[in-house]
Amino acid sequence: MRYPVKLRRDGKFFLVTFPDIPEAITQGKSEEQSLRAAKDALETALDFYFEEGRVVPAPSPLKRGQRFVELPVSVAAKVLLLNEMLRQKVRPAELAKRLHTSPQEVNRLTNIRHTSRIDGIAAAMKALGKSLEVSAASDIAA
Repeated sequence: MRYPVKLRRDGKFFLVTFPDIPEAITQGKSEEQSLRAAKDALETALDFYFEEGRVVPAPSPLKRGQRFVELPVSVAAKVLLLNEMLRQKVRPAELAKRLHTSPQEVNRLTNIRHTSRIDGIAAAMKALGKSLEVSAASDIAA
C-alpha cells in the first residue's frame, strides 16, 4: 500500500500531507527528513482509525513521479483485516471463536504496533471468507 503525499515548502520547512489520510500531517527541514517523518505520521494516524474502529481509506492511485509512503507489508495486511472485519461487522470475540483462539490474540492482529506473523493475518482473513494474497510487482520510481 503506497499512500501518495503532497510535499510543499512552508517557510523554512517542508510540509507533508496525505490526501487519503487527512489526519497525517508532518514537516521537516528537508524533503528527505519530511518524508522520513511522514512514515511515522501515517502510522500514527492509522492508529486512530484502528482505535476508533473506522475503515482505513485505500490509497489513491499514484500519479507519475508522485512521492508516496509505503506501508510495511504487515501493516498493510492489518489494514485489510481491520477493513474486512468492519465491512462484515465481525467483532474480535467472534473472529476469535472462528479461529479457535482468544480475543486478545485477534486484538494483537489488529494492532499495527504489535508484531504479528503474516500467517496469522492470513488465517484471520480466511476465517472471514477472504484470502490474503502477496505478489511481487515492479518498483515504481518516486
